[in-house]
Amino acid sequence: MTAQVAQPSAQPKPQLGTASGASFGDLARRPETGALIGTISVFVFFAIFGGGQFLSAGGAASWLNVAAELGIIAIPVGLLMIAGELDLSVGSVLASSSMTVAIVSGHWGAPVFVGILAALLLGLVVGFLNGLLVTRTNVPSFIVTLATLFGLSGLTLGLSRVITGTTSVALDPGPQAKQLLGTLVAGKFEVAIFWWIAAIVVVGWLLHFSPWGNWVFAVGGDKESARTTGIPVQGMKIALFTGSAFGAAVVGVIQSILYNSAQVANGQSFVFNSIIAVVIGGVLLTGGYGSVVGVVLGTLTFSIVSQGIYYTGWNSDWAALILGVLILAAVLMNNTFRRMALSYAPRTKRRA
Repeated sequence: MTAQVAQPSAQPKPQLGTASGASFGDLARRPETGALIGTISVFVFFAIFGGGQFLSAGGAASWLNVAAELGIIAIPVGLLMIAGELDLSVGSVLASSSMTVAIVSGHWGAPVFVGILAALLLGLVVGFLNGLLVTRTNVPSFIVTLATLFGLSGLTLGLSRVITGTTSVALDPGPQAKQLLGTLVAGKFEVAIFWWIAAIVVVGWLLHFSPWGNWVFAVGGDKESARTTGIPVQGMKIALFTGSAFGAAVVGVIQSILYNSAQVANGQSFVFNSIIAVVIGGVLLTGGYGSVVGVVLGTLTFSIVSQGIYYTGWNSDWAALILGVLILAAVLMNNTFRRMALSYAPRTKRRA
């Protein structure tokens, strides 16, 4: 039997199905509304200043490929943040899983699918340990996963040097693994885009159309109330941390097969990029509010901005500044839009 938990009035669970004649307030309360405006705005901006190259198939591939890899990580990170937790270890998990498949199947010569399974298993173990430490010690997840970030990074570097004598390992994945995880469709679009779409569909259904999704929002809104109503808070958090690390491991495997190699330094940019994408998508850092659609839109916004700058012809020295300003503007717009929505009260019709 599923426990029902009342959500705080200021942070209602988003409903994806909207009745006909929905009011402005109903639409504005959806966490993805502000993210949609941001995505459209940055796309139009770079379509104007980037010109035909940005709008070409190659231009679209440049930001869709970035969005796919980032999105596979951002979706489970977004779920974790909706539940009120953070995971800073995804960068090290990506690097360690990438090196695992390269060492097992490239350096040692085991079948590539053995290396893939070993890499994914590593991600599951790291995520499980993160969740276990957070729930059993009550140490903030920021501290626990930060420690994991540095600890796993050092372990990956040390073991790589001991086993292979180097920090970069070549890999020949073979045609089947290459086609499944590391090929380019039409010579431009990574097959990771399809894995990202699959993750959107599966996780979107789980969060917004299953009882399990109610539990995620309840844990993020008020974990004590959730616990008293019978929701397995500890088990939920462990599962969410495991999912976050698993997503990072999947991207690590994809990158190693795509580029036929792995490096210890891979993945560190994903630590904050995933959080930035999730926040742009309307997820609150305090938890209890957000949607998968919003995370997808936030990922697209971040990817369009990060790649679109190079199509404008502007001095690339200013790229980081432009990226920071546009991301801050998008986040401020989301916050403003959310405050307007939460303070909105529909007018009542006058009696005849």
